[in-house]
Amino acid sequence: MGVETLREADDGPRSKRAAILGAAVEHFGEVGFEATKWSEIAKHVGIGQTALYHYFESKAHCLLTVMRIGLHNSDEAFRAATADAPSAHEALRRAVRSAYEISDLEVRQNRILQANIALLVSERSSEREEAERLACRELVARIERNWTELLRQGMDSGEFARRDPQLLARTLLGTIVAVWRWYRPGGETGLEAICELVTHCCVRIVTP
Repeated sequence: MGVETLREADDGPRSKRAAILGAAVEHFGEVGFEATKWSEIAKHVGIGQTALYHYFESKAHCLLTVMRIGLHNSDEAFRAATADAPSAHEALRRAVRSAYEISDLEVRQNRILQANIALLVSERSSEREEAERLACRELVARIERNWTELLRQGMDSGEFARRDPQLLARTLLGTIVAVWRWYRPGGETGLEAICELVTHCCVRIVTP
């Protein structure tokens, strides 16, 4: 089985970091973080277990990095999708669609994020783990602000019902991300059908 990768800008051409992250997403997404052995990640990538510590000081550090990259990608997708929308209604539709127009690798990332979101609550003793945790928390807050501002603009234009925009943003986000707890690629219901239904629900919620 090939290893999907998650390459970041500062990863060198010989770096195994992206491949490690890709293998971690595959294992964490399929069997869960706790059930995955660190040695299995090394075997999947084709390196010795001690080589993993050159890139990540722990399995938890790797998990938090996977979560941070997934959150970053969601933030970027939202911004790109809504940047030139002609109306708040259209921006909302595009924002929801951007959440579901993703690869199988990103589906696993989202599943991992939802399964391990509680990890972001408490301070980590490791400096590197804590840095990734704080980055994740900032991205979660940024994503919520993105949606809150979109909804506030729609309320100001009269397109959306006047409600608490932050509470409404959290409600819509909860509806969107709940899918990752049960959705599996190749299942009976595809992402296109899910996207259509969730978009309809979100539009109904905000419409006066």
